[in-house]
Amino acid sequence: MPGIDESLLDVMRLPGARGALVADWVSGLALGVVGEAPGGDAEAAAAETAELARLAMESGTLAPAGGAAAAGTGPASGGEGAVQDLILTTADAYHLLRFVVTGFDSTVFLYLWLDRADGNLALARIRLAGTADRLVLG
Repeated sequence: MPGIDESLLDVMRLPGARGALVADWVSGLALGVVGEAPGGDAEAAAAETAELARLAMESGTLAPAGGAAAAGTGPASGGEGAVQDLILTTADAYHLLRFVVTGFDSTVFLYLWLDRADGNLALARIRLAGTADRLVLG
């Protein structure tokens, strides 16, 4: 089972991949980084994408009522209604965030910066989901 570094290197093999990271959406800290970062600063990219992830996970509209953890349907439980991923598109890129289900608190996510001209969004979503399922933190 791959760890963070191997998982990120695997994601970077996707056509159009420019950069990837694993971060904690509560603290905004990057746990692993590979490739480029939007704006050239990986720590800033981790903090900003973590804020987006946190907003989605704590949203009363996007997450189940009463909070994902309270409803027993958050990423930790893998239940229906849990936010699985986020996709942000710009004129030249796709930004994908995939939440990692863990046995403890599920506050980790994978982020992929994908070039829009060379990347395949569907393939990237499938690969990121598989990588998140296999990721071993430690």
